[in-house]
Amino acid sequence: MANRREFLARFLQTFLLFLFPEKIFAQLIPFAFFKKYTPPVTLWGWAANATGVLGDGTTTDVAAPKQIGTDGNWRDISTGTTTTLAIKEPGTLWSWGANDVGQLGAGTSGAATYRSSPVQVGTATDWSAISLGAYNCLALKTDGSLWSWGGGTDGALGFGNSTAKSTPTQLGTDTDWATIRSAYHNCFAIKTNGTLWSWGLNDTGQLGSGTTAARSSPVQVGALTDWAQISSCGARAFGIKTDGTLWAWGENGRGSLGLGDIAHRSSPVQVGAGTWLKVSAGVSHTLGIMSNGTLWAWGANGSGQLGTGNVINRSSPVQVGTATDWKEVAGSEGNTFAIKTTGTLWGWGINSSGELGYGDTNNKSSPVQIGSATNWKKMDAAALDTHILAIQA
Repeated sequence: MANRREFLARFLQTFLLFLFPEKIFAQLIPFAFFKKYTPPVTLWGWAANATGVLGDGTTTDVAAPKQIGTDGNWRDISTGTTTTLAIKEPGTLWSWGANDVGQLGAGTSGAATYRSSPVQVGTATDWSAISLGAYNCLALKTDGSLWSWGGGTDGALGFGNSTAKSTPTQLGTDTDWATIRSAYHNCFAIKTNGTLWSWGLNDTGQLGSGTTAARSSPVQVGALTDWAQISSCGARAFGIKTDGTLWAWGENGRGSLGLGDIAHRSSPVQVGAGTWLKVSAGVSHTLGIMSNGTLWAWGANGSGQLGTGNVINRSSPVQVGTATDWKEVAGSEGNTFAIKTTGTLWGWGINSSGELGYGDTNNKSSPVQIGSATNWKKMDAAALDTHILAIQA
């Protein structure tokens, strides 16, 4: 009955909107029955699930994308080694998976407190962004405040020490934070004035501070005020400036910084030329989307994770195929996932645990479409594990 009612409502809505402008239509028919249809925003997960990190109520691995619950109001997703964070409309925070150091944010910690289904974190409804590293969590609220919890190893939480926290705790008093990224025992954040800040582990210069000294509280990276995006994984980081230029620093094994060599960098260095829209760092390889919609990859390629049809490492960006309609990309430990402007989802690289979602365990060295859905919106792949969470809308 509900499906039939929805069908009739959408049919009548389309017919009446054809006859009347939307404003007049809203005045004539102000009933919930004719409310403008908004498709549900659903959550999906697959691959390894030993800690319940997929959120389907089990700890059983999943071979192909599986819808997580029935809710249709998911907004954002971030998954780490063994834990997942998500935001629902209108801004509630949810978590599930492992909780060894309090990364669920529930005020508890330890193996007995793992959760295999989403559980709300507190009662706040003003969460706007989340980022989960290995075990350290970072989040923003709509007022621009920055919050941190989970594992504090190497000062990753930014509170001046290495103490873990099992509930979200505000980091400082500033309310001008705009973009965040949590990685392996370190974090990055960009303020509304375009300044870049970092803290945590820094053994290969991944904080971009010009040294290899760890920092247990936020320190500004240089003096520039034109940073727009940040991505980090393992021991290296990438930033995109407001002019679209791409910059890299940190560990550079197998050429993963894209600078044509394997030398580490402790300060940002520009990667090639051109303008970039997106960048995503995997554990040892990197992906980027240029302003013309082309996809590029560099770094380690032992499992075909660069998508170039072979297993040859690359120390400089190389184009993946010829398509010009790439929209989103995410690199993980040995594979890559991407979404096109058509809403289709693609994957390639290592597949020993079925993490590519094809239903088999064969590696792929070129992009292959996952399923036939055309409404994928965003996804996140675990950097140090083999599981993926994605959102359809």
